[in-house]
Amino acid sequence: MAVESDVLEELHRLRNRVPQLTGSLAATVDGLVLAHDAPGTEPEGLAALTAAALGVAHRMADATARGGFRELLLRGADGYVATYAAGGSVVLTLLADGRVNVGRLHLEGRRSGARIGELFAARSGPDRTASGTAEHVPTTVADQAARPIGTLPVRTRSGPPTSRHPGAADTAARPDRPARPDRLARPDRPARPD
Repeated sequence: MAVESDVLEELHRLRNRVPQLTGSLAATVDGLVLAHDAPGTEPEGLAALTAAALGVAHRMADATARGGFRELLLRGADGYVATYAAGGSVVLTLLADGRVNVGRLHLEGRRSGARIGELFAARSGPDRTASGTAEHVPTTVADQAARPIGTLPVRTRSGPPTSRHPGAADTAARPDRPARPDRLARPDRPARPD
């Protein structure tokens, strides 16, 4: 397993470049540990949490039309957790104390993520995932049945946005939902003048 030892070496080099790092982990998007340098942390649990956070991040990026996942930063009272895309099927998670220079963390995390992605792609081929099957990223609602592991479905709407406020001017009924009686004009209240 030469790729795991190469990834571990990259994690050690990263820790030397950013001394405030308290741990690092490279894992597949579905939560399998490739390599870790995280003393005092359970790597399998961190990889599983990373996969769950990645799924939420993918959904949020899709729901807000922000493009594909690149990175995720969490700031806690005692430090940071940063997750970076490392190719299409691997992620790099870094743990840092609160004194870390966040710009430096991003710079080095992105560089190491790119390097780890290259190492993993060299082992499994550029168009392959961890399981050896061709990678497929869904682009439409119909494609979501084949979405990657770790991502949640995203419901997209067609047509112009509608207001949910009962008194708003745009009260066109949506064909996918029945009309709600509480949103209709009430006979016991006088109509507002326009």
